[in-house]
Order: sequence, then C-alpha cells, then structure tokens
Amino acid sequence: MPSLKFGIIEQKVFFKASPDDVYDALLDPKEHAEFTGSPATTSAKKGAKFTAWDGYVSGKNLELVKGRKIIQEWKTTEWPAGYPASRLELTLTTKRGGTELEMMHSNVPAEQVADYASGWKSSYWAPLKEYLAKREAAGPVKKKPTKNR
Repeated sequence: MPSLKFGIIEQKVFFKASPDDVYDALLDPKEHAEFTGSPATTSAKKGAKFTAWDGYVSGKNLELVKGRKIIQEWKTTEWPAGYPASRLELTLTTKRGGTELEMMHSNVPAEQVADYASGWKSSYWAPLKEYLAKREAAGPVKKKPTKNR
C-alpha cells in the first residue's frame, strides 16, 4: 500500500470585525450561507457534524471556544479514498480595529494543498471580509430574543 502524503496550509487574515462576529459568521448556518452564497448546516455545538458549500465540505466540531477558537475535522467530496479527515484549527485574536484569524489546516492530502490554499482565500476569506464590511456599514444588528424551550 502506498504511503499517504500530507501537507499543511497556514494562513493569516485580518477582518474589521469583532472575534465574536467572525466566529458567528463561520458557525451560524444562516450567516455562513449568506457570505458563501451556498447552503450550510454549520453549528456552534461541540461534537456536531456539519456541511458547507451544499455538502461539498463536511466535518465535525472537535473544540469550540466562543470568539477565540474553532477546531474541526474537515474534508470535501474530492477527498482521495483512504485519506483520513484533515484537522482545521482557527484561532481568533483581537487586534487593533478588528480580528486576526490564524488558520492551520493540517493532514491535507499533499496533491490538494495548492487548490485548498487558494480556495480558502477566494471562497472564504474574501467573501467573509465583504460580508462583515457590509454588516459593519449597516450598523449594529439587533437580534431577536430567543424563547427558552
């Protein structure tokens, strides 16, 4: 059996938004779908399974710290047979005027590293920046109170 080769993608991106706003946009299914333009079943619950990009991405939340950290198992429908899910770690840090997101995406199939590295920038970070900027320009969002069930 051939040995599996893996790579790591590391990226840093700055958003003019609070860490909580970035965290919510990534994990709230409605917000995620709004900024990506594609259905998502993301969740802010540890252990929850999720999909994004209409099922192209799937995974499971391993660790969540509101406004600070997201760690997930992650793969796509293009994942090579026999490869385990990758590990996606997002760390959010308050920086002057916004949030710095540090991403470490490890255990990515080596032959897919370049495609996913550019995909993160074009399919996530650029539209998320645009989404958060529009929200900021619109002013504070008033959330409806939720009823206890």
